[in-house]
Amino acid sequence: MPDTEPGRTKALWALPPVAALTLVFLYPLALVVWQSITPEDGGHSTAPYTQVFAEASFRDALTTTVLIAVGATVGALLLGLALSLVIAFVPFPGGKALSRFIDIFLAFPSFLITLALLFLYGTVGMANGLWTDVTGAAHGPLDFLHTPWGVLLAEVTYFTPFVMRPLLAAFSQVETGQVEAAASLGARPWRIVRKVILPEALPSLAAGGALVLVLCLNEFGIVLFTGAKDVVTLPMLVYTKAILDGDYTGACVVAVVNIALSVALYALYRTVMSRTGGGGAGSLTGGAPHRAGA
Repeated sequence: MPDTEPGRTKALWALPPVAALTLVFLYPLALVVWQSITPEDGGHSTAPYTQVFAEASFRDALTTTVLIAVGATVGALLLGLALSLVIAFVPFPGGKALSRFIDIFLAFPSFLITLALLFLYGTVGMANGLWTDVTGAAHGPLDFLHTPWGVLLAEVTYFTPFVMRPLLAAFSQVETGQVEAAASLGARPWRIVRKVILPEALPSLAAGGALVLVLCLNEFGIVLFTGAKDVVTLPMLVYTKAILDGDYTGACVVAVVNIALSVALYALYRTVMSRTGGGGAGSLTGGAPHRAGA
């Protein structure tokens, strides 16, 4: 009997957060799922799923979402790895400040990065303006931000720091003695990276890539603010069906599919994290590498 009182107290303390979670998250999610199996003509069935899955717009949106998410993830991994190696292992003035700026960058909204790219590379942006001023041409040569390539560039730009943060934390744990020993034995820089540094950073790289893939899959603001009308992802399709077409049941079906994909990828992310023990990948705001700017 004495053990039941602490258990009851813990249960009472758990009730408020569980109730808040149910009210704020689980209940709206249940409503979306319920609406997705509620056709407009009444009743409950999986007919809305059959109808949406048969639409070419849904298949195209699913394909576009996956391709852009995978492409942006690969681009962010490659760029993040290259930049992290430079910041962590190549001494230069301002290296510490740059690594600190990455923490601030993580707080930026995605549409802010998209607007910055529009100012730089848009049809009336600075680059095209400079070109027309120099050449006297009526139009500049850059007109890609309203295409899938523009969305890809914006997502790579925005999500690269999400890869760099765990990588920099992992690189800060690499023993400098191993790097110096390899260099003293005549190993070239790329061989040092491949044989000494990358094995230590692979868990962080994998976990960071899984996280970026989940975020890219659900990105809405970048696609919207680039104005890429021909780029329809699953989040954009939800918006179109719900707001523009008034098809709330179809929008809920697409949303449920998007949620299922996100949960599956998040499960992959957590699996990578558990198998690597978290490490640097689990810290998006961890300490900066001690060699940066040394």
